[in-house]
Amino acid sequence: MKTILFLIGTAILTHFIPFSAFFRNVDTLIHESGHALMTLVLSGDVQYIHLFADHSGVTLSTVRGAWRFIPISLAGYIISALFTVLLFYLYKINRQKLGLVILTILTLLVLVLFVRNEFGVIWCAGFIILNVAAYMISWTWLRNLYFALIAFISLVESVVGPVYLLTQSIMQPARAGDATNLSEATMLPAFVWSLLFTIIALWCASRSIRFFLQQPTNQSQNSTKS
Repeated sequence: MKTILFLIGTAILTHFIPFSAFFRNVDTLIHESGHALMTLVLSGDVQYIHLFADHSGVTLSTVRGAWRFIPISLAGYIISALFTVLLFYLYKINRQKLGLVILTILTLLVLVLFVRNEFGVIWCAGFIILNVAAYMISWTWLRNLYFALIAFISLVESVVGPVYLLTQSIMQPARAGDATNLSEATMLPAFVWSLLFTIIALWCASRSIRFFLQQPTNQSQNSTKS
């Protein structure tokens, strides 16, 4: 319940921040990258990734063996939820610059290798420029604020996506995205898969919030008195 209330508050607050909508595609990028990465792990081919202005995305992959579509379909929501935990862990240990490096390299790789639609290319290029500027800026507080904004919006989006999928799997199970793909591959209802995604997302959100609320360890507390 605390996690859900925290997420609701964060969602409300981030919607009032100018240009916050731009950063919602970070979660989409990670989600689609998850599909692409799992495709490559399973010796498949990634045809393209498309990112759209409404924060949706598409990854077209080809693999041999129908069973391979199960881990590929699972990867999107799970990897985006785990990536949010990573962002908050880096925030907790004051490694925001490392986080920006990871985000920038990942975006650059996806841009060069997979993104093929106009909006996706422009968005990735803009995000890379912003990250480089934030990395190089001399104001540490502004860089940390920028990184926190990305982390919090990614946190909200990593939960909102599965929750929306859950409602879709109830109202329109044939149009529930990855849950529908998994249902067709396994014969389990789309609702079961979307519920699994939601549970994983909420668990990862809980871990992320704990990292945010934990105070960094004081170096003097770790030193041994002589």
